Amino acid sequence: VSLVVLFSTHPVSGNVEMNHVSERLIGLDIARYFAFVGMVLVNFDVVMSISYGLQSDGGFFKEFIGQLQGRASAAFVVLAGIGLGLSGLKRESQAVNITIKRAIFLLILGLLNMSIFEGDILHYYAFYFLFGAFLLSFSNRVLVQIVGLLNVAFLVMMLSIDYESGWNFEELTYSGFWTIDGFVRNLFFNGFHPVFPWLGFLLLGIVLSRTSLKDRHVQIKLITWGLAAVLVSEVVSFVLSGYVIPADSELQFLVTTVSMPPMPLYFLAASGSACLLIGLCLLASERFRESGIYSLISPAGTQTLTLYIVHIVVGMGVIEALGFTGSQSSSKAFVVAMIFCVLATIFAFAWAQWFRRGILESLMRKLTG
Repeated sequence: VSLVVLFSTHPVSGNVEMNHVSERLIGLDIARYFAFVGMVLVNFDVVMSISYGLQSDGGFFKEFIGQLQGRASAAFVVLAGIGLGLSGLKRESQAVNITIKRAIFLLILGLLNMSIFEGDILHYYAFYFLFGAFLLSFSNRVLVQIVGLLNVAFLVMMLSIDYESGWNFEELTYSGFWTIDGFVRNLFFNGFHPVFPWLGFLLLGIVLSRTSLKDRHVQIKLITWGLAAVLVSEVVSFVLSGYVIPADSELQFLVTTVSMPPMPLYFLAASGSACLLIGLCLLASERFRESGIYSLISPAGTQTLTLYIVHIVVGMGVIEALGFTGSQSSSKAFVVAMIFCVLATIFAFAWAQWFRRGILESLMRKLTG
């Protein structure tokens, strides 16, 4: 929450914001691209090893991918919040209506995707956007308070509701999802990306959209405070879990920085890593443009909805066809994921030579405005 307060002190007017949207999007596209790569690494590792944070091999790849779990997807949600905030500035009168339509589109697409991949995030996005649309007009101070309440509410739920209800964590399957009780429980409490507290990432993005993200001092502040948030959360977690709370205590979950369950220290760490990524990409955006790297990876950064579905339908389909599901090493998952990302980058680049938007991005825009 302190991150949001720090950056909310640099508001910009609507007119100024409109003048800088094009400059800002350069860095945001790059950040979105790297968040996508991180998400592919995590999801391919989950599918190939059938574990979440417990890869079959040790060493560098286990630790590297483990650090991305829950962080890449959180960065995506923060970036979505920035996009939602900017769209609200550009066409405030239409923002809520369009966002609700897009939320319905994402809900339908996400539920269809759930039949293939239980780790789908799109149906959660639908509700983030639904709530976010009605919170767009709220002040930064109120949004900060809501972020805090979301985390407190989740903590209370953890102490009063069985978090493991519905889960088979060994196989990462969730029973009862298609029932009303199971769907609501998964959506708001114990799913991969529950509204409590994940909606807070979207609200953080909305607040950041109201700052002068093009300004170097704001970018540096994103980097420094983002890095500080990551370090503080990890150090506090290490000290509390190692020296304050006994290792065999049932309260160990309270001080973890893993994404399941998403406790306050995780939220702080994931918010920090998202701010760090966004700040670095914004700061380096002009260099990316001049070097030509931007023109290569930007299309993938603007087609992440399409590529998200492709990495599940095509990428995971190929993994299954090759018999790579389960009991694979994190190093093999890393190689497969990077091959896919290279091919996806080339595909998006080629597609952008002929079409302005990705396949699903165009469909969503046509159906929702």
